[in-house]
Amino acid sequence: MMSLLARGEPMVWLTGGALALAITMIVSLLAYILFQGAATFWPMPIEQFTLKDASVLAGHVTRSETYPDEHDPQIRHKRFLVRTGNYDLTNEHFAWVDANDVVEKTQPEWMMLIERLEWGRFYGTPVRFTIDGEVRATEPSEIWKLYHEYHEETRDRYEQRQHIERHDLGALSKREESARVAIRQAELKAGPGSAKVQAAETEHERVEAEALAESQIFLAKIRELNEENERYKMVLATAQGEEKSIALHEIVRAVPVAQLSTGGKWAVYLSRWREFLLAEPREANSEGGVFPAIFGTVFMVLIMTVLVVPFGVLAALYLREYAKGGFVVSAVRIAINNLAGVPSIVFGVFGLGFFCYIIGAGIDEIFFSARLPNPTYGKGALIWASFTLALLTLPVVIVATEEALSAVPNSMREGSYACGASKWQTIKRIVLPRALPGMMTGMILAMARGAGEVAPLMVVGAVKLAPELPFSFNPSEQFGVNRSFMHLGFHIYDLGFQSQNSEAAQPMVFTTTLLLIVIVALLNLTAIWLRTRLRRKFESSAF
Repeated sequence: MMSLLARGEPMVWLTGGALALAITMIVSLLAYILFQGAATFWPMPIEQFTLKDASVLAGHVTRSETYPDEHDPQIRHKRFLVRTGNYDLTNEHFAWVDANDVVEKTQPEWMMLIERLEWGRFYGTPVRFTIDGEVRATEPSEIWKLYHEYHEETRDRYEQRQHIERHDLGALSKREESARVAIRQAELKAGPGSAKVQAAETEHERVEAEALAESQIFLAKIRELNEENERYKMVLATAQGEEKSIALHEIVRAVPVAQLSTGGKWAVYLSRWREFLLAEPREANSEGGVFPAIFGTVFMVLIMTVLVVPFGVLAALYLREYAKGGFVVSAVRIAINNLAGVPSIVFGVFGLGFFCYIIGAGIDEIFFSARLPNPTYGKGALIWASFTLALLTLPVVIVATEEALSAVPNSMREGSYACGASKWQTIKRIVLPRALPGMMTGMILAMARGAGEVAPLMVVGAVKLAPELPFSFNPSEQFGVNRSFMHLGFHIYDLGFQSQNSEAAQPMVFTTTLLLIVIVALLNLTAIWLRTRLRRKFESSAF
């Protein structure tokens, strides 16, 4: 009698069930992240709670839960976590509201959510709009019209001020720093007190005087913009009746949720997404956008790919096509396989010690000694993070490339040799074109792993906040590759575990996670598209 296992049906059900379970887990995870991330920016209704003790709270209900009664555990009570905002007045962002204590729950007609540059969200009802201290409107509808009339121009002036502070004044500081470095360079080359040093000091004094004069002009412009913006203010009353005056330029967005139509809610939703994708972070990364992190992630992955693919392909070519089997080759293959299992933080520590403190410090000593002790390359930077992740993903590329090379039939090599082709001609014209799809698979795996790594980046260059992009067209600034940078993976870690207000940052964690998944998927789909084109190009000639 044939055993049940010999028939194979149980194994079919077992393996199929395992596959179905794995797919279900992955789809559920992605669906949960998609739902939480996509719903983050939708304008939710503002609830106002009147409690038994006559206190009043207003804000967004973020979640609810039940808890057992202290006298009878069988009885369950419900409570709500309300995001009340107004941190500068109450010193708290959230408050628990027990459902048993609620006397009345309403949605005030003109209660607004104010998204501010500082101090987080503010919930209040507009009571006055003032210009130069003169009250121009007291009705919420009129205040809302005046807000729309003046808000955009105040924000434009704020952006002008930011541009002057970062770019114009920043350029003056760089000119002064360059002149100071020139003095140090002259001292190193010609010695202290030499004619070159004196000329450099004279030039530094001239640059310093010019910078001082220009900075006074820029500072005067900043004061003018600030004074103009301080003219426009909106006064809001909290649910408790306390009033707060907010300058219009400090308001990123005002959302009177109860007054918005469906189209208006979609406009707010898309506006928040646009800010998230194109703006800089604010409020300890829990508000604003993540564009620097998007740029840093994509740029680092591209540099890593450019670094790792050539070295990985060359190493695999040697091992597969040139090296003869023996102890050394076997040891190298074992080492490559073992490196694939080394924890990523080990690569981070190696990158910090070797690339930053040895290679980078050596470059500083040779080429940038005048800037010392301030390091130029002897620190965490985009270039060293890319090198570190290139080392981390190198085993993946080597193994995938070797497999692709071994999949090319030997008959093709032999046919090429029979036609008089050399070893390199055979590899270049026969082997590599047909192995390219498999090599692209290695690149795809390397990109996916590199984009999601966080631990090594925490050591070799990724930082909590770096609004300046790690890229520049100026050769004197080393094209920006020596700068610290932001990374989406590290941004998620910072929001989830380092934020002073993790509850408020939780929606941003899901949104940033969704964005990272989308970016990795787009990079992979692009590589898969290229791989498919290459496979179609050469599949017809395979035999």
